[in-house]
Amino acid sequence: MVLATLTSADWILTALILFAALLYSSVGHAGASGYLAAMALLGIAPEVMKPTALALNILVALIATTRFYRAGAFSWRLFWPLALASTPCAYLGGLLTLPGHWYKILVGTVLLYAAWRSFQSAAQPANETRPVAMPALFAVGAGLGLLSGLTGVGGGIFLSPLLLLLRWADTRTIAGVSAAFILLNSIAGLLGVMTTSTALPAALPLWAIAAMLGGFIGAGYGSKQFGNATLRRLLALVLVIAGIKMIATA
Repeated sequence: MVLATLTSADWILTALILFAALLYSSVGHAGASGYLAAMALLGIAPEVMKPTALALNILVALIATTRFYRAGAFSWRLFWPLALASTPCAYLGGLLTLPGHWYKILVGTVLLYAAWRSFQSAAQPANETRPVAMPALFAVGAGLGLLSGLTGVGGGIFLSPLLLLLRWADTRTIAGVSAAFILLNSIAGLLGVMTTSTALPAALPLWAIAAMLGGFIGAGYGSKQFGNATLRRLLALVLVIAGIKMIATA
C-alpha cells in the first residue's frame, strides 16, 4: 500500500479507529461497534465493514486480553463455558451473509444498543458478585457468538453489561473475560467470513496500526482503572449518529 494513494476519508477513518480502539480497550472491548460506526459515517460498503471490523477486533482484543490477564483481571471458570459455546456459533454467524438492507438495520440496532450501554456504564457499577450456573453460561455464549459472527462485532458490548447485570463477576474480571471472549469470537467470525467472497480495503494495514496503538494504550490504562466517563459519553453520541444513519439508509 502506498500512502499517497490514500484519500482524506481514509485518514479520517484512521483517526476514528485509533480513538475507538483506545476507548473500547480501556474496558476490555476491542472496538468493533466503534469501527462499524466510523465506517458507517464515512459510507463504507456493508460487505467491507464486517470483515474489516473483525480483523481490527482480533488485533485489539489480543492486546487487551494479554494486558488484563497479566493484571490478574480474569476468570477461567467464567470464560471457558462462554468460549466453548460461542466459538462455533460465531463461525456459523460469519458464514451467513445478510442482505445489505437487513445488515444495515441489524448493525444500526447494535450501534444504538452500544450507545445506550456507553451512557449507562459511564458511572462505574458496584463489584458485588454472585455464583453462576454452567448451563446459563453455555446459553449466553451460544447466543452472543451467533450475533457476533452475523454483525462483525466481538460480542463484548452484549456480554459485559449482561455479566454486570447478573453480577457474575467484578468489573475488572468482566473486562478481562470480555476481551478474551471477543478475541475468540472475532477469529471464528472472520474465518467464517473468509470462506465466502471477502472484500478488504487497501487502507486496512494503516487502520490496523492505528487500532493496535489505541489498543495498547487503552488496555494498559484500563487494566488498572476504567476509562474516562466523559469520553465514553462522547463515543455514545457518535454511535447514536452512526446507528441512525445505518437504519435510515437501509
